[in-house]
Amino acid sequence: MGAPTKSCPDGFSHFLLTITRITPIPLEGRTDKRLYQMFLVWLSANLNVLTMSRGSAGPAFFSLGLKDSLIIILAVDLVTCAVPAIFGVLGSRLGTRAMVQARFSWGLYGARIPSLLNVFSAMGFLILNAIVAGQMLASVSTHLNDTVGIVVTSVISLIVSFMGYRALHLYESLVWIPNLVAFITMLVVGAQHVVDLPKAASAPSAVLSFASVVFASVLSWCASTPDYGVYHAPAPTWRIFIFVYLGFFIASLPAHVLGAVFAASAPAVPAWQAGLGDSNSNIGGLIGAVLATAGGFGKFMTVVIALTIPSVVSPTMYSFGTCFMAVQPFLAIIPRYCYVVLFTAILIPVAIVGSSKSYNTLVDILSIVGYWSAPFAAIVLAEHALIRRGRWASYATADWASPRRLPLGLAAVLAFCGSAALIVPCMDQVWYTGSFAKRGTGDIAMFTGFVSAAVLYVLVCSAAGDGAPMGGADGVAGEGMIGNWCLKSSLEDRNALRDAQVVS
Repeated sequence: MGAPTKSCPDGFSHFLLTITRITPIPLEGRTDKRLYQMFLVWLSANLNVLTMSRGSAGPAFFSLGLKDSLIIILAVDLVTCAVPAIFGVLGSRLGTRAMVQARFSWGLYGARIPSLLNVFSAMGFLILNAIVAGQMLASVSTHLNDTVGIVVTSVISLIVSFMGYRALHLYESLVWIPNLVAFITMLVVGAQHVVDLPKAASAPSAVLSFASVVFASVLSWCASTPDYGVYHAPAPTWRIFIFVYLGFFIASLPAHVLGAVFAASAPAVPAWQAGLGDSNSNIGGLIGAVLATAGGFGKFMTVVIALTIPSVVSPTMYSFGTCFMAVQPFLAIIPRYCYVVLFTAILIPVAIVGSSKSYNTLVDILSIVGYWSAPFAAIVLAEHALIRRGRWASYATADWASPRRLPLGLAAVLAFCGSAALIVPCMDQVWYTGSFAKRGTGDIAMFTGFVSAAVLYVLVCSAAGDGAPMGGADGVAGEGMIGNWCLKSSLEDRNALRDAQVVS
């Protein structure tokens, strides 16, 4: 596993079929100077119908007015898009994929927790995305059904993910264009029907719950963002950050806004409301209804939107493979594309069955499972910003698979468990409403999970050295047992970290 990539014969040199290992990419292997790809991959992954569905939740589920929904979307997107952008910087600067990067805070064994959770949640979201594609194609004609969209979306995603990193970047560099045309078409044909219907004053619980939905739709990408810059040439941190941040923000904001605008106006347009459905959850039907006024071209655009759903499915499927490889060493021996093929074989029949029998159940389950991404992101960020003080030289990426030289991970696990204890009473889901949520707070579990995990992680780490301040007098973690959990598991490694601080 010394070489990070093996390629096909020369004829496929640029569309190469990559046998991806999870080994950090060495500096000499990071030669791609097209930093704009880190903008385009996230522009395409977020400028789609699935992001629109998150924006529609404000008016459709929480009965918020259009103005309130738009203010919440702007405020949350403006701040939250910075979080996956930081993860993108980590991947590019260190050459480490998300679940390998997690080992520098969670430890070799502790990192298996987010790896397994990411595998499970990725499987669920891939199934839901395929179902949405099926619903959209079915809305175009009575001769089509959900199965066609599910199969087509799954096969396109399989091909892109199977071909690997370079093919995925090429695909994502282009697929945003038809989605942009479709969104502009929606605005042109639907603008005349957009109204801000009178609504009762927004309840604070509804405001916080919708903010949590928007927050989660962006934050959930943190477990994948580092994977798509590991082969790019070294660049200043600020440049990488801006490319990734703008990719998320320029795509997420208009998609969230469009979802809110059309969902808020649907009660005033019978055809739109019929498309949205009695449960206000069929975003594909709503889009089909909006575009139907454009005649044949509108139907064509609906098909285009459905067929571009692989723009979000393909990166998720690619990261599913690399994430699975990070769970156990022997799993990393199996080529990544084998996992992609296996999962596609599972995805298609499960999605077909789920589209008619268990869609709402899947949504409810994943809404609960998705909370894990908040404490995960907070712990990794706290490690980088507060424990390592942003020092790139403090990461010995060569030790990525060495349990003796990585953190033990107990601090991360304790912080994760502690945050879970606060997440549960703050949840407001179909199957369960926590004690805090019952008092009118709304679903604030994502926010409490993020903040509490960061605070707990820092507190556990700063408890090292018998109460010494964070980093100790010389900027290195104290010598107590808990300090070992947070940074390095040997005195030799802590001395190396001290030297790294002096160099940086």
